[in-house]
Amino acid sequence: MNRLNQLFDTKKEPILSIYFTAGYPELNATLDIAEALEKAGADFLEIGFPYSDPVADGPVIQESSQRALNNGMTLNVLFDQLKDLRKRVSIPVLLMGYVNPVLQYGVERFCAAAAEAGVDGVIVPDLPMYEYEELYRDCFGKHGLSNVFLVTPQTAEARIRKIDELTNGFIYLLSSSATTGKNLDVSVTTESYFSRIRDMELKNPAMIGFGISDHRSFQKAAQYTRGAIVGSAFVKILGASDYLANIPAFIRSIKEG
Repeated sequence: MNRLNQLFDTKKEPILSIYFTAGYPELNATLDIAEALEKAGADFLEIGFPYSDPVADGPVIQESSQRALNNGMTLNVLFDQLKDLRKRVSIPVLLMGYVNPVLQYGVERFCAAAAEAGVDGVIVPDLPMYEYEELYRDCFGKHGLSNVFLVTPQTAEARIRKIDELTNGFIYLLSSSATTGKNLDVSVTTESYFSRIRDMELKNPAMIGFGISDHRSFQKAAQYTRGAIVGSAFVKILGASDYLANIPAFIRSIKEG
């Protein structure tokens, strides 16, 4: 059982995950930000590896990705930075990004490097489920990496059941089919979607992402799932010159209001 599974098995309160882009705002800030987030009370982290065409991301994360690339962030640089990850961070850490850089790096090499760094799982939104099952599942399993799939309001029940079967971490529920950075609007339709997933009684826990930006939206998500993922709202605060000093107040604002 890895750190991610232990977290979901033992924590009773709503779980808060924070996403940020490796190499933004500064190339060598990755571990400083990760360490500050753990100290401030984040429950697990999603470190994004940038890509030049982040089609599912809104303008905030797109800009952070471009800045990170301009700063010189690559998977080689990131894995070199992550060599000291477990000297400084004890909470679960996942890597999140698009499939193209992973394929260029080499899937086996990527999984081995992630495992060696102490990474617990991977989120690759555009990795087709059948390719994962047929080509890469054994590789992920061999290296002890959880693979996290995304579910949208339009995902059919049969596909959700299949995702649940293939998952050994958590299921990432997109609050909408929009890009990242949109505020969570819990309408009757959205509540019906969240309730439908909850009532399916899946074996894996679920987390809600896209649009979680404050205490209200975090608490709303936690009514239906184990917690929520904050991305764009956090990446915005990294644009300030004193971003590390702002992290504790930001985490408190999400968890406590």
